[in-house]
This record gives sequence, C-alpha cells and structure tokens, in this order.
Amino acid sequence: MTDDGAIHDDLTDDDAIYEDGFRLANGLAGEALIIGSANPRNFHQAISDPVAMECQDLWAKLFVPEGPGPFPVVIVAPGSLGLQQHHMAIAAAITDIGVAACTVDPFRTRGVVSTVVRQVQFSFAASAWDVLAAAELLAGRDDIDPARIGAQGHSRGGSAVLNAASVHLAAASGAPKLIGVYAAYPWSGQQFLDPSVGPTRVRAIIGERDDWCPPVQVQAHIQAIRAAGADATVRIVAGANHSFDRTTPLEFIADASVTPGAPTYYIADDGAFILPTSDAPDPGLVDRDGFLYAIEAGFGVRGAHISGNPELVSVFYDDMTEFWTKTMATTKT
Repeated sequence: MTDDGAIHDDLTDDDAIYEDGFRLANGLAGEALIIGSANPRNFHQAISDPVAMECQDLWAKLFVPEGPGPFPVVIVAPGSLGLQQHHMAIAAAITDIGVAACTVDPFRTRGVVSTVVRQVQFSFAASAWDVLAAAELLAGRDDIDPARIGAQGHSRGGSAVLNAASVHLAAASGAPKLIGVYAAYPWSGQQFLDPSVGPTRVRAIIGERDDWCPPVQVQAHIQAIRAAGADATVRIVAGANHSFDRTTPLEFIADASVTPGAPTYYIADDGAFILPTSDAPDPGLVDRDGFLYAIEAGFGVRGAHISGNPELVSVFYDDMTEFWTKTMATTKT
C-alpha cells in the first residue's frame, strides 16, 4: 500500500489551501470547485454497474494561467496524506509552463484524514473515478481545452491516474479521454489484465530505493501498457526514496502499512478482481480482499521510508515539466 507525503513537510500550513485568498508561489489565485464523483465499492461496480454507485462530492481548486484560453489542464491527485502545500508547488510548476492545474482533495468530503495505516477507507476505484469526474467537469468549461486534459498522481494518486487511463474504466465514466498521465511513485499492486489505455501517453517515475511501492512492479506495469500499444515509459531514479520530489529529510514512518513483494491483484475487463492464487474473476472481491491475502501470505510490513533526497528534487521537476510540455504541445480545439 502507499503513502504520498511526509508527516513534516517543507511547506507548512496546509489548511491555507482552502482559504479564498490562497495563491500559488507564482501569484496565481485559484477557483474552488465542487466535483460530483462517486464511491464505487470496487472496479466491477464502476465498470459494470455504475448506476449503483453512491454519489460523492469532492472539493478541488483550479488554477488557470493568465492570458487567452482555452488552456490545457493537469488534474493533480494526491496520495495517502491528502492534499497538501506540496501539491500546490506542483501546481505552480505546471502553471508556469502555461498549463492549468486542478488540485483535487479526495479526503475531506469523505471524512478521511489519512490512509497511511488503512487504505480501504474508500476504494482505489473511487480514487480513479475522482480523476475522471474532474476531467468531465473541466471539459465543460470555456477556459479549458477538452482535448488536452491530463492527470498527475502521487503514490496512491499515481495508482489513480494509471487506472483512470484504462480504456475499460474511461468508457464506463463517459469522461473525455485523458491526453496523458504522469504517475509519480505509484502503487502498481492492482493492474488491469488488459492494460490498454488507447491514445493516452503514460509516464511513470519512481526511486530505486522506494520501499512503499516496489519499483519492479511499476516497471512491469508500464511495460505491459507499452506492450498493449501505448506510448508508455518509466524512469527509475538512482538513489531516490519514496516522495523524492520533497525537500524534507529522510523519515521512517513506523505505522505505514505496506506489502512489498506481494503478487499483483489483477482486474478483468468488467472490473472483477482476480486473487493472485486464482484465475477466476470474482465481482464480489474488493480492495480489502487483496490486502488481506497479501498480509496472510506473509507480505505485510509495518514501516517505510520517505523523502530525504533534496538534491534530486530538480530531477523530478525537470522530468515532470518536460513530459507535460511535450504532451500538451498540440493544436487547440
């Protein structure tokens, strides 16, 4: 399982994000949005029975560069500690290259503070659906180019954007197809058996020392997406830990619940999970079943490291801005 951020970030006062007067470091003010999303119990419900999903509103903030639009936009999905000032720094870097940024909070309206210890407070399918719901709302705005909507996720959010790119989930949502996804140190413990993403361009980046999210599993995930015909690449950063885009010192988060070495929990085309020890899709399985399997099989571990690579922050930002600059360099609609 995954975590996105350190307990002590280099940026402070996360509550300031929600204030009307909040501005990014580059001076841009944001517009608060309410996004209509859902709480699917699993991917099978989201894909095969979406009308049964419980509705869920999300809070988000949209930052649009100055000048004439419509602008391309990147949806920013946080990880297991929710939306923080750290993600506002990401939004500033994205808007600095002339791309709008929509930072999504998947936690507050669900009454969740952190999923570091317990990831199953809402489903990974819900996290992916949040991204697609944001894309659908943004596509209807006059200041946003509906053909150039991308998504970037960190840790659990990285899993969300990879799953949101799936042709199976995207078709069920009715949202516009994402032009690109940037998965920062994602958890790839859940993957579609058919990993097709259509025309979406995919990039993953992860540190070789990451002990939250196994780099080898991320490599396999991206290579499977590429084998299915996508423009998909992965970068392993030498000497980097989880969340190496932060400037905070190395920390050991003792209560983090992780399952390094656990086999992949696959997802059939209709969204049904397949336990690693089975070849039969089961629509009744949920995230918890996969995590319990991993723990009972001896893969459960408490504690993992985070951050501690200030000298590598620029590596992350350079890679991220290069990806979005190239991906969004298309003709406006």
